[in-house]
Amino acid sequence: MNSQQQVTVKQQMQALGQQARAASRVVAAADTNIKNRALLAMAEALRTATTALIEANEKDLAAGRAKGLDAAMLDRLELTPKRIAGMIEGLQQVAALADPIGEITDMRYMPSGIQVGRMRVPLGVIGIIYESRPNVTVEAASLCLKAGNACILRGGSEAIHSNTAIAACISQGLQAVGLPATAVQVVETTDRAAVGELITMPQYVDVIVPRGGKGLIERISKDARVPVIKHLDGVCHVYIDDEADIAKAIPVAMNAKTHRYGVCNAMETLLVHFGIAEKALLPLMALLQEKGVELRGCDRTRAILSGVKQASEDDWYAEYLAPILAIRVVDSLDDAIAHINKYGSQHTDSIVTESYTKARRFLREVDSSSVMINASTRFADGFEYGLGAEIGISTDKIHARGPVGLEGLTSQKYVVFGDGHVRS
Repeated sequence: MNSQQQVTVKQQMQALGQQARAASRVVAAADTNIKNRALLAMAEALRTATTALIEANEKDLAAGRAKGLDAAMLDRLELTPKRIAGMIEGLQQVAALADPIGEITDMRYMPSGIQVGRMRVPLGVIGIIYESRPNVTVEAASLCLKAGNACILRGGSEAIHSNTAIAACISQGLQAVGLPATAVQVVETTDRAAVGELITMPQYVDVIVPRGGKGLIERISKDARVPVIKHLDGVCHVYIDDEADIAKAIPVAMNAKTHRYGVCNAMETLLVHFGIAEKALLPLMALLQEKGVELRGCDRTRAILSGVKQASEDDWYAEYLAPILAIRVVDSLDDAIAHINKYGSQHTDSIVTESYTKARRFLREVDSSSVMINASTRFADGFEYGLGAEIGISTDKIHARGPVGLEGLTSQKYVVFGDGHVRS
């Protein structure tokens, strides 16, 4: 790329940033009714444009096939009438959610007589970088708008025609209710330099949310000059304690691993107390083998289960996103917690036990964004948590942690009520 092209991309991104910053002030002041009407107008625009969206998507699919994209990538890229209907339903669901903006909580009187509380407010401008799935364009736009933010969306180059067509529907919905079309902007250049510009514009962008592979997220986290809400891995554990109810433990472990393989909240490592290992592992092995799951175990696991591959050190760190499961037999709850805190990714971890004391310890001491008792890790999801749609799951410790829904796309400021009070 020559210097003239670099300047052009920089100028394009600066213009998007300026427009987003101006639009964010308008959206932040918009009332709930206007935001909801905009979301429903977007839904109607998508419904009307279904044929045009599929035609635009076919251009992306044809280009993807020509480039040799694999079947899984093409499936994520494809827009069908059913998926467009799902996007429309998603907009309607977000419109039905409670608006968090302006909510005042924790009001209390201070000895001076003033009242102090906290008000929920938008973050401002959110940059979202994602790959493959064009429906993310609608998900991101709807959540950002309902939470009072403007957003700049940079989808993958493989979905450029689809995202541009979706953006036109979003723009139509915004303008239908008098909101600026620049409240949601889709980056139209496929030049990778656009990402570098977006993540280094703190004067215009308040937070970046990357959604994609580990390589993308690591690069953004390394290079960004804007705060990033992220998660790198989903190395999730289920620990079956020696005081577990086997009738609960087996379905929980099976669901956590086999409900869906390629998701970030699927179990990747099973930990089992030695006192219950044989009782738990033998029936589990039979069920897992029926599902075609490859097992990799420690020496103690392999002494119980024949034909299991030897687990390496790398297996304890692995996010397989596939029908592969690492299994380790441990001596105690302490060992289970130590293993999770060393090898886990601070995403989601679960204990199966009938001991209230052990369950409470697990909740306190496992350092993850979601910690569960007698439940599958697959419940770590914004919809299952009652948040409605989510923009992703954060394993950060500052600001949003766990599933990031509307509240995760807001901040709080202190508000003070007085009646002529002065400080003495």
